[in-house]
Amino acid sequence: MTNYEIADQFSLLSKLMDIHGEDSFKAKSYASAAFNIEKLPVELAQLDDAELFNQKGIGKSLGAKIREILSTGKMAALENILAITPAGILEMMTIKGLGPKKIAIIWKELGIETLGELEYACNENRIAQAKGFGAKTQENILQSIAYYKQNLGFHLWAEVEDTANVILQQLQKTFPVNKFSFTGDFRRQLETLEFIEIVSDVEKDQLIASFMSMEGVKIDEQAEHYLLIHIPNQPRLKFYLVETDAFYETLFTTTGSNEFLIAFLEDYKIPDQAQSEEVIFEANQLSVIPPAQRETKAVLSRAAQHALPDLILAKDIKAIIHSHSTWSDGVDTIEKMAKAAIDKGFEYMVISDHSQIAFYAQGLSPERIAAQHQEVDALNAKLAPFKIFKSIEVDILNDGSLDYTPKVLNTLDLVIASVHSNLKMSQEKAMDRVLAAVRNPFTTILGHPTGRLLLSRKGYPLDHKVLIDTCAENDVVIEINAHPRRLDIDWRWMEYAIEKGVLLSIDPDAHAIAGYHDIYYGVMVAQKAGLTAKNNLSSYTLAEFEAFLEKYRAKKSKVLI
Repeated sequence: MTNYEIADQFSLLSKLMDIHGEDSFKAKSYASAAFNIEKLPVELAQLDDAELFNQKGIGKSLGAKIREILSTGKMAALENILAITPAGILEMMTIKGLGPKKIAIIWKELGIETLGELEYACNENRIAQAKGFGAKTQENILQSIAYYKQNLGFHLWAEVEDTANVILQQLQKTFPVNKFSFTGDFRRQLETLEFIEIVSDVEKDQLIASFMSMEGVKIDEQAEHYLLIHIPNQPRLKFYLVETDAFYETLFTTTGSNEFLIAFLEDYKIPDQAQSEEVIFEANQLSVIPPAQRETKAVLSRAAQHALPDLILAKDIKAIIHSHSTWSDGVDTIEKMAKAAIDKGFEYMVISDHSQIAFYAQGLSPERIAAQHQEVDALNAKLAPFKIFKSIEVDILNDGSLDYTPKVLNTLDLVIASVHSNLKMSQEKAMDRVLAAVRNPFTTILGHPTGRLLLSRKGYPLDHKVLIDTCAENDVVIEINAHPRRLDIDWRWMEYAIEKGVLLSIDPDAHAIAGYHDIYYGVMVAQKAGLTAKNNLSSYTLAEFEAFLEKYRAKKSKVLI
């Protein structure tokens, strides 16, 4: 083991001790040891004990730890502190600009344990408001995280889309007589993916030549009809290269999931030299199945019965439900957010700032709720017929109760109930907590039901069937949180919710006007489950939404009588 490798262990131990708030004198001594070891003119592995202990800055205590490292490759003191440190904290230490003190605040005071949570908090403008940070530091953190993530294997669909479209357009421009089409996970609109997959009838050598002119590009794998290209700081490109006559057959077979394709080939056939995917479906007397829905065997049965739904589109969204303003952790005022919603053609908006327990987000006390309602009333008079509805994203507390008294909750037009804290729960605890909130007559919408953050946090474990059944029994709407890092509830459970008659709601959880665009990602993932506009609350017109709220008011009024 080299001196540099030994020094790295001492340096890491020093930083972790600072993060954990342990003995600062010891932490500094380990940092000094790391510095001194790196500067030594001789490799420590070559020294006997007497020579080792006589080196500058190394006494018996440090010498013993060095000998331990040289003998075992590890240091017990470091291993012990690593065992009580979340893996995400170590990942944060790779982010430029985040020293031990800042990481300690992020973890100990803000309760953030993963890089994904940190990125999400930055996007919610929470880090800028933490002591010792600020807007510039927050932006630097975001930039550093983006750089770090470019080297990871998987990517959010939302992060890949623009890159993929630019690449496809450039290919079509470079090879105007050839065919190109997205396929695979990207075409099916999967929320996360490893590759951008493309089918083409271009010659492989020509394609390679076009990419090799770019700096840093390399060929990871290749075969006769296959090419995997790595572009620096971008998702890898996987090409399926075919003869023109086989283009649509290959597009079809590479688009669907394994389950879908196996089920299709058991009962149906692909016609020779099909000139389109539509021809493949028509030849088998099936309705054309949109790429996003080619996931399961069950969709083939519906296609055979010509019973596929009219999938929801972004233009079907009539409202901004779930938005945060400068009253809590949002970036824009309610008035700015409302005017932006009007400009984008929305009919109404639900303002839902954080509740009082969310101190990190400047959650609203009952007094501030009353003051906010005065502002909303004035804006509604000014902006009519556009309407702002009064809501709060109420924290679900540990025992499942909501973060306000019934008297305060009754002043709201609707309530979005969400879990934000103490996410490390057993399934039993998580279910008790969430089901109690669902059964609360003041709960209108269950917000981001599992608390997951894609690629960084699984979310708490839930029995989705029981949860959905309980929402059906209590007329509670389940949110499809459209933030591309959440997309929660998972699309794999949306179909069951629709079957049980549960209303879903594609909501942007917008912390700024720019967040309205996230509706698009919610729509993309909801299409996978066959969601229609009639099953989506945020597709209700203003009149339909007000009628919906009348039923909600009747439910909660029974509690207050």
